[in-house]
Amino acid sequence: MIKEEQDFTIDERYQELLQTILDFGKEKKDRTGTGTKSIFGYTIRHDMTQGFPLLTTKKMAYKSMITELKWFLKGDTNIKYLVDNNCNIWNGDAYKKYHQAFPKTEMLSQEQFINLIKTNDEFADKWGDLGPIYGKQWRRWDAESGEAYKDQMKDLLNDIKTNPDSRRLMVSAWNPGELYKMTLPPCHYGFQIYTTELTLKERQEEFCHRLGKDISFAKNLEHLDLDKDNVPKRKISLMWNQRSVDVFLGLPFNIASYALLLALIGREVNMVPDQLIGNLGDTHLYLNHLEQAKEQLKREPIMLPEIDLLNVDILNGEFGYALIGYESHPSIKAQLSN
Repeated sequence: MIKEEQDFTIDERYQELLQTILDFGKEKKDRTGTGTKSIFGYTIRHDMTQGFPLLTTKKMAYKSMITELKWFLKGDTNIKYLVDNNCNIWNGDAYKKYHQAFPKTEMLSQEQFINLIKTNDEFADKWGDLGPIYGKQWRRWDAESGEAYKDQMKDLLNDIKTNPDSRRLMVSAWNPGELYKMTLPPCHYGFQIYTTELTLKERQEEFCHRLGKDISFAKNLEHLDLDKDNVPKRKISLMWNQRSVDVFLGLPFNIASYALLLALIGREVNMVPDQLIGNLGDTHLYLNHLEQAKEQLKREPIMLPEIDLLNVDILNGEFGYALIGYESHPSIKAQLSN
């Protein structure tokens, strides 16, 4: 039986991308000195009704992904919050900034550096900040001279609620006037929201899904009946744009992070998460990740998990969650290039 395009899982789409780069990627130099195999221009999609897109062909460190997203939503740019919550994604970038400021004879090791970030607030304030990266741009974009900061996330939520068909439902992290202040310019530099109305059948299905009932339970319900139970009237999709894509280590993380952001926004505006789309620019495997990619290609995908969100306060970067039914193949170790 031939699969239809919409039936492919995120694991299968990801494996297709791995194979495409291995087969057709061009070798390029890069800023880390590692070297890459790269293609340019790729789109990856996921239908959120298939489940939460946390790859199953290798074990994912999803707690770090969730912590980082909370950090973005809070508008924070200092790694202390991450370090205090056992998320080490940005440690190397902060340490690199510190490393550049001191002669080697006076320099702390990275382990000593991170320990001081944890234990010394004054040191963390001075050396833990990464400049005006994602959180700053999402929540405190510089407005015109003399005006208040623009809170892009707050404005986005309000605009979705008041004008859901707008083509301006966007958030950008690429601020040309502040790029030089950033420890690392944003790789995923913006996202856009798109919403459409649900049909009566789709609303009936959503109502039954929430109650754990068969669709026949709601077959006689009309829109007004569903309105009384606050059943969503629209579905919501998210498309993100990314200039630089570390396919083996970074992309699985980006997919899950933007899926979680879509689910959070959907909860806030009472809409059903629909399509997740990533538009990828320089899409690459580092040369020291090629064997790991081949190993992942040998693995059969497992059914995707579901995620339940609890006590969502998106503008304060707070929410609980329950990840249900996550099973995966073992993790595959690979060195981070930064």
